[in-house]
Parts: sequence; C-alpha cells; structure tokens
Amino acid sequence: MTDDEVLEEFRSSEALLEGHFLLSSGRHSGHYLQCARVLMNPARAARLAEALAAKLPAGVRAAIDVVVSPAMGGVIIGHEMGRALGKDALFVERPTGTFELRRGFALEPGARVLMVEDVVTTGLSSREAIAAIEAAGGQVIGACALVDRSNGSATFGVPFTALVAFDFPTYAPDEVPPALAATPAIKPGSRAKP
Repeated sequence: MTDDEVLEEFRSSEALLEGHFLLSSGRHSGHYLQCARVLMNPARAARLAEALAAKLPAGVRAAIDVVVSPAMGGVIIGHEMGRALGKDALFVERPTGTFELRRGFALEPGARVLMVEDVVTTGLSSREAIAAIEAAGGQVIGACALVDRSNGSATFGVPFTALVAFDFPTYAPDEVPPALAATPAIKPGSRAKP
C-alpha cells in the first residue's frame, strides 16, 4: 500500500480532520487523524493491518509471540494486527492512570511482543505501554503504528515501523501560531488531560 493509498483511506473515511486540535500529547495541531473512523470499517481495518504487517522487518515478524496495544486507540488496529499475523491480541489500559494488563490477560514470561499503536506523535503512550508490557514479563521486540506523526523523533529502543508518516506540524502551547490560536482548540482524542 503506497502512502497516497493510505492517505486516501483516511480521506474517504473522513478520518483526516482540519481545524485546531489539542492532541493527547498536549501539543496543538491544525490536523487530526481520527483512526477510529478509518478503522470503523472491518475490511478497511484488515487492509491497513495487512499492509502494516507486511512492512515489519522479517526478523521481528517471524519472532512475534503476541501482539499488545494500548487502549483505547490501539485496540482495533492491535486486534487486526493479531489477525494479520495469526497471533493473540491483548491490550493494556489505564484504570488508575498507569497502563496495565487486565481482563484476565497475562503474558508468558519472556513472551516476545509486538506493541501496536494507531498514531504516534511524541511516543509517550507507546513508551508507557512498553513499560507495562515489560512489567508484566513480556519482551517487546518491535513497535509499530498505522501513522507516525513524530517527524521521525519517536524512539522505543526496538525497531519501529509505521505504515505511513504524516509530518503535520505540532506546537507546544506557547508556540501556537496566531492564525491557529484564533480558533478554539478541540480535543478529539481519548486521553483526558488534567
């Protein structure tokens, strides 16, 4: 799947939004990728996951025991990656603010894990998910996301693969351009900010 084909999947599902958005990272942007919309169609979600699975380094792909994704945003793409790879798909969630495995999920000690996200901006959620996976006894051997919007700056200490990179600029709260600041910010993400 080419970058243009992936972008068309986002556009045709109205998942590429323009306006003024407050991202879960605390940064501001004129663009927002609503992955829940692009993944709401099961056939589209399967196509995107299969394309992402095909981009994984061969050594990582061959070694995966289980897929783990952070809730909420990573659940659907994590499940579809599990399907594409023929592996179980678990998720971590934050009932008290810190990611943990719940709902009877457990990792075998030393299980080789692929951590799957929907969108990476700063990589904070991914790093928090990796820490939770490691605390639960898993060994993260790779990380992946549908979209890397970190401008290549997100690192995880393991190979990172993204289906596509969108380099929409993001801004710290004190760096928001006047034209963007003139519009009220909308917080479309799933993580509440205090």
